[in-house]
Amino acid sequence: MRILVTAGGTGGHIYPALAIIEKFKEEDSSTEVLYIGTNNRMEKDIVPKRNIKYIGIEIYGLNKNIWHDIKNIYLIRKGIKKCQQIIKEFKPDIVIGVGGYVTYPVLIAAHKLHIPIFIHEQNALPGKTNKVLSKYANLIGVSFSESIKYFPIDKVIYTGNPTGIMALNNKEISKSSLGFSDKPLVVIVAGSLGSFTINQKMQEFLQKMGNKDYQVLYITGKNYYDDFIKIKYPSNVKIVPYLDNLSGLLKNTDCLVTRAGASTIAEIIALRLPSIFIPSPYVANNHQYYNALSLEKNNSAYIIEEKDLTSLKLEEMINKVFKNKMYLKNNLEKYKIIDSSEIIYKEIKKLIKKG
Repeated sequence: MRILVTAGGTGGHIYPALAIIEKFKEEDSSTEVLYIGTNNRMEKDIVPKRNIKYIGIEIYGLNKNIWHDIKNIYLIRKGIKKCQQIIKEFKPDIVIGVGGYVTYPVLIAAHKLHIPIFIHEQNALPGKTNKVLSKYANLIGVSFSESIKYFPIDKVIYTGNPTGIMALNNKEISKSSLGFSDKPLVVIVAGSLGSFTINQKMQEFLQKMGNKDYQVLYITGKNYYDDFIKIKYPSNVKIVPYLDNLSGLLKNTDCLVTRAGASTIAEIIALRLPSIFIPSPYVANNHQYYNALSLEKNNSAYIIEEKDLTSLKLEEMINKVFKNKMYLKNNLEKYKIIDSSEIIYKEIKKLIKKG
């Protein structure tokens, strides 16, 4: 079988795509995979390291700058032609789009060449690209039941997010391996690159943690670590720029403070982890807020909007998590964990068989 996968821009698109690829290879080791992404975003580094054949194309998101957008319209047209040529040469059985603006020229090219198309949407409030492309898709999988209403009802199925099962299967990391004791652990992270706004507010918070009966691991993001290393923090606080296999540590975490990307939420549900969301207000359609809201309205997590974030507010909310820890965990237990990769694999196999 030959599958062509496209996704880009953020880990929230890339890692579900990689989970789908992993499932296909697990089921059939002879599966041939081609991944099309951008030539300047994080997928260009992540995907080739997995020994997956990768082709990058030049494309940028629209940003309301007329000259930028005129150039990008030209690049989209150029990208469609290039992707048509790639598809003709690779001859995929299916083209799988997992989000990001790079998927547009790929899926349009696939549609023009009458190749079956599967789209996966990770967020509760779908991205514009996936909504536009849904009319060309043969089948659409969604991570949140709330997003079903945004797509043609005869094409959409609930699949969940493949990164949840990946988190369960990842190797566990102990607290002691990072120099922590058995006391409760709070992990605070705002994405692999970090957040300038959150980092500014965290320095005061971290310096006040010395009298707490819990420990804090703060992950600054690679871009901001140097801003923290010159500051002295209490002995129960540790600062790192990045952590490989974060989900392995989350298995031994008591409270997570994080952004509300769809993959993060899938991991939280799978691990039944009490959490506080600080949704990024800088993402398209404020979709992280709606991701977080899907858990908060079911009493499964708490939200602090970035504009309301203060050292005192975060401290109060962490105390609330510890006070209501079992209540949150019990409500997270109500979410049925499904093997999303397995569902997606079987549905795509049926789609290919239909022709």
